[in-house]
Amino acid sequence: MKKILILSTALTGFAFAANADITVMSWGGAYGAAQTEGHLKPFTASTGIAATMVDSDNPATPIKAMVEAGNVTVDVASVEYADAIRLCDEGVLEPVDVASLPAGDDGVAAADDFIAGAVTECGVSTDVWATVFAYDTSKITGDAPKTAADFFDLTKFPGKRGLHKGAKAVLEFALMADGVAPADVYKTLSTPEGVDKAFAKLDTIKADVVWWEAGSQAPQLLADGEVAMTTAYNGRIFNAAVAEGKPFQIVWDSQVFENEMYVIPKGAPNMEQAKQFVAYATSTQGERQQAQHISYGPARKSSMAEPIIYVDGKTEMGPNVPTAAANMATALGSDFQFWVDHDAELNDRFNAWLAAN
Repeated sequence: MKKILILSTALTGFAFAANADITVMSWGGAYGAAQTEGHLKPFTASTGIAATMVDSDNPATPIKAMVEAGNVTVDVASVEYADAIRLCDEGVLEPVDVASLPAGDDGVAAADDFIAGAVTECGVSTDVWATVFAYDTSKITGDAPKTAADFFDLTKFPGKRGLHKGAKAVLEFALMADGVAPADVYKTLSTPEGVDKAFAKLDTIKADVVWWEAGSQAPQLLADGEVAMTTAYNGRIFNAAVAEGKPFQIVWDSQVFENEMYVIPKGAPNMEQAKQFVAYATSTQGERQQAQHISYGPARKSSMAEPIIYVDGKTEMGPNVPTAAANMATALGSDFQFWVDHDAELNDRFNAWLAAN
């Protein structure tokens, strides 16, 4: 007989069944550590269901391969918003019923507690993160970079630049650095002339770019002095600066922000436990717990009802998240539908550009 574990919903907010292990795939580094501390460990403590974290440079790629091969070894994966939409359209993911998600701690139904767009047909947002750029304050003296245009100014700010090796967020950043208003970025990028404009801007620094792929590489490039500035995920820079004491400064101008999503691959070996994990991790407390470990904003309104303090016991996370009012002045929300429609062609163009002399 299958072992059944039932915990009091008065204590946990959930009723759990079937004590089986689950595997969660995420991005590694500071982000994976934040999910481990904020989601996996407390989930196991609450339910007795062991949860193991495995890392990937981009979880969307291996889970699609697993489903297509009929050999799924992952129960839950953390993927970018556009990938959650695309993989859902391709039949790779299990659907999500928002009514199955717990209400907020204030009693508001999940459908009304999540920020707009945070629950999709096959995914639930864990947080809002951003691609920003940052520099080492010990190595840039005098005037500090303040805008995306400064990132591309090799005369005023000499030195190598770190950029993510891919089209997404890089093309948008290049257009904003070239003077395109955030509101016009995707309209511009939807035209051949706009795409040419973005690559022309990238041409101005191409010879001085050090390309990174895994999120952990960007702060390491700064720490090693290989670049004067780099784009990066804001939580990685926050972790390096606050937890590790690195003299790094985020520049929020022209940040590109989006939701990160938990999804369940079709054929997940422990389907019910996977659904229980997603419900727990994206609850009011689940999202608060992750936000105590990394500066990504919760996707639930109830999670922000009280200040969230970093695990150092003193740093308030509110001003350090992408959605803080002061950080949103020139922000661009990543257009998931644009990337669902254009990801393949723009990455083909990007790779051809990268290979050209």
